[in-house]
Amino acid sequence: MENIKEVADIPQEFIKDGLLFVNRCTKPDKKEYARICQAVGVGFVIMGVIGYIVKLVHIPINNILVGGS
Repeated sequence: MENIKEVADIPQEFIKDGLLFVNRCTKPDKKEYARICQAVGVGFVIMGVIGYIVKLVHIPINNILVGGS
């Protein structure tokens, strides 16, 4: 009987913890949202530059190793 009660308590506890988490979270204001967008944009640019440089270096090295057909 106790096992059934423990199984029934799991969803109730999950919902309770979820509501506490949602109530504790706050939406970012306009300034914070702009900073987040700026950080994500800079990350995209940096990753794009790194990918471009890797591709730029990879093509000649690949041609040397494989022997351009």
